[in-house]
Amino acid sequence: MPHDFVPLAEHIADALLEVDPRLAASAGDHRFDDRLPDYSADGVAGDVDMLRDASAALSQIDLDTLDVQEQVDHAVLLARVERMLFERTEVREHEWNPLAHNPGTLLHGLISRPFAPAEERLVAVAARLSAVPDVLSTAREVLQESPRVHVETAVVQFSGTARLVREELGELLKEAPGLTEVIRPLQERAAAELDAFAGWLRGRLDTSDRDPRLGRRLWEARLWHTLDTELGAATVLERAEANLDRVSAELRAAAAELTGGPESDNTVREAFARLAADVPDNDTIVDLAKVSLDEATGFVRAHDLVTLVDDPLVIMEMPEFARGVAVAYCDPPGMLEPSELPTFFCISPTPADWSADRVASFYREYNHHMLRDLTVHEATPGHFLQLAHARRFRGRTRARAIGWSGPFVEGWAVYAEELMATLGFGGLPVRLQQLKMQLRMSINAIIDQRIHCDGMTEDEAMALMMGRGFQEDGEAAGKWRRARLSSTQLSTYFVGYTEVSEIARERPSDVSLRDWHDRMLAHGSPPPRHLRTLLSL
Repeated sequence: MPHDFVPLAEHIADALLEVDPRLAASAGDHRFDDRLPDYSADGVAGDVDMLRDASAALSQIDLDTLDVQEQVDHAVLLARVERMLFERTEVREHEWNPLAHNPGTLLHGLISRPFAPAEERLVAVAARLSAVPDVLSTAREVLQESPRVHVETAVVQFSGTARLVREELGELLKEAPGLTEVIRPLQERAAAELDAFAGWLRGRLDTSDRDPRLGRRLWEARLWHTLDTELGAATVLERAEANLDRVSAELRAAAAELTGGPESDNTVREAFARLAADVPDNDTIVDLAKVSLDEATGFVRAHDLVTLVDDPLVIMEMPEFARGVAVAYCDPPGMLEPSELPTFFCISPTPADWSADRVASFYREYNHHMLRDLTVHEATPGHFLQLAHARRFRGRTRARAIGWSGPFVEGWAVYAEELMATLGFGGLPVRLQQLKMQLRMSINAIIDQRIHCDGMTEDEAMALMMGRGFQEDGEAAGKWRRARLSSTQLSTYFVGYTEVSEIARERPSDVSLRDWHDRMLAHGSPPPRHLRTLLSL
């Protein structure tokens, strides 16, 4: 029998949040703060049954009875259900990726975000700490052959989570000392279990030889679920390679303008060498990002680009348990979060065991000018500002609050970089770095597909990144690692940018730039193809 969409959508949203504590935490729903993911055979089987039921119920909705907003919500919710079902039944990452079992982000969210009094958060912390031994026992049972790169990264991250439990939890306990006797034994046992699990993973390193490549069938299917776009894999690759050629020509011209040399790759290298002389270090990178944020915010205001917000933003060193995948990330409050909480803009300093040469290479890549561009991407008018606008959207269902689009989020941030640099933010040095990031974005999409589907080797990937992309050795090595640790996420930047920038170019002649950007950001974070519908394009 047919269903009434809104109550059905809300029922399904509750079910999705209940079975996925990470989804609930990222959405800002605190009803399940006492839980960790259940990747046992019975737990996964129960999730699959629920997801199949949800998909079947949504398929019975008569879309012709829904208005435009509800049609988009229906599409977003169905895509979320089908993606989760695909991940549980096809990818089954919990069976080969130990990173899936790390409780670090769920514990850190309770410790670092003051969404409730310390006593209330510590009760949830205690529940999650109590669950750690069983979760890690399940991980030992279900994990089969793993890729070495995932195990190496997991060893570092689980050790970081153990330190999080031992050290950062103590700061929260100072706010509620009456719970110390309850928490301390759980804290000690959980930290010991996390250290033991890291040791168990070390013992598996020599036998961890699973290929991290998904293969074309699985990768293309995951790409379809990740992007939620009409573009196929072949089209994405073709457009990325064409964009690489286009941006390369623009970069040569900009480098020639900076140096006075010919429009050549050698001139580009000379230009980047000049910019790389102006570098931060581990002690100054966070403070420089704060200065860059003030500059970017002032530029947006002066040029009336988009409506600013006064939401709090904290720029900080990346927590140790999260390091090893990306150099920086934006961690916002969830779309359903009722409290006024800060967004975290996290930057990873260089690890203590890096050589002096590797540290120098890192900061040549992330020099002052690149950091300004990175701050635009992660903060204003990129992720921080876009997600702050998204939190202000209230639909008739929670579909867009739990089904946000990675391509839209990343696409807006890359578009924001281009917009700011084109208008003169940071002058020609930032424009050069933004073009370099455009090269990186295109190359990311290329190597994402070539590695997982076509057997691209490390030497081939490094040559492309360091040659056509002008990347430092350390940056390229980190991206080679990230491309194997993840799959399809690296393609979201290029596809999202392509679609978001096309929408931006279709601004009606009678609408100001700020008003058009505000309209683009007024609907949550839907896939760009649905944003076109919402904007009546």
